[in-house]
Amino acid sequence: MATKSTKGKMTVGEAGRRGGATTSKKYGPGFYEGIGKKGGKSTSKKYGPEFYESIGKKGGKSTSKKYGPEFYESIGHKGGQKVKRLIEQGKKRA
Repeated sequence: MATKSTKGKMTVGEAGRRGGATTSKKYGPGFYEGIGKKGGKSTSKKYGPEFYESIGKKGGKSTSKKYGPEFYESIGHKGGQKVKRLIEQGKKRA
């Protein structure tokens, strides 16, 4: 990772971590949220919906290869159970 520092000097990695920590303390999470939104809007304007469709398909194929059909079965079941619990809670409140 980072190499040993000599007296009074720091590595580029150490400087980056210290600068990032200082910025985080100074501006907080909202600052990073704003940067992310600006970047997302800019990317959306530049590349359009086809870009997001393409990266979504690539991610889906990669996830499918990595985890297989059992993964999707599992998360589908978890989602169904969550919906079932929420419906039951709603009935109890009504």
